[in-house]
Amino acid sequence: MKILILILSLVALILIGFNVTKINFSTPFEGESMVAMITIFASLCAVILLQILNVSKKIEQKSKNNH
Repeated sequence: MKILILILSLVALILIGFNVTKINFSTPFEGESMVAMITIFASLCAVILLQILNVSKKIEQKSKNNH
């Protein structure tokens, strides 16, 4: 599970980096720039959710070791 979380996080970070290059900073809320902004936001949400999953797995592991 750790490897899957790591791979998905890396893919999300790569998507963020790619979409930052697609933003037209003079008009960031029009056309292709808006799609890039939405994709960046979605990728950030995915990274946050994956990190929450990672922390919950660590907590589950520690609670199993204590019992």
